[in-house]
Amino acid sequence: MKKIVLLLILSITYSCGPYSFTGVSTTAETYQVNFFQNNAPIVEPGLDRDFTNALQDLILNQTNLDLVGTNGQLIYEGEITEFRIAPMSATAQNTAAQNRLTIGVNLRFYDTRNSDNDFEKKYSFFYDYADGKQLNEVKTEAFQVIFERITQDIFNDTLAKW
Repeated sequence: MKKIVLLLILSITYSCGPYSFTGVSTTAETYQVNFFQNNAPIVEPGLDRDFTNALQDLILNQTNLDLVGTNGQLIYEGEITEFRIAPMSATAQNTAAQNRLTIGVNLRFYDTRNSDNDFEKKYSFFYDYADGKQLNEVKTEAFQVIFERITQDIFNDTLAKW
């Protein structure tokens, strides 16, 4: 009886093959995230550093890939191309009732083992906030929301292939 149970467990384990709960489909062992320079018309200090770190951290936390400074098998590079605040809706007094912060990033992705996976793509996302607030008051939350969405989209396009 013990042999049957053991045989059943082994057959289920091996028949399913390796599986990742994050959906990562890569045989790479290392990745490299080059500094995303801020080339937006409006430069927000520290935005480039914070975005680069957010992308590094997401990949590090959702994969077993090792972060390296040079010679990574997967290379992420690009620049921040958009940082814009625009009014979204108006009040009866013709003033903005809500503002939208939009951040855009241009990504170049290289897979040194398979150049068919290389691509360049633009990503952007936004955060809406009430007109009575200044950007400084919502900046931490806004960056977190925007970075989470953009980095997850990058992750899905480069590693999860969703």
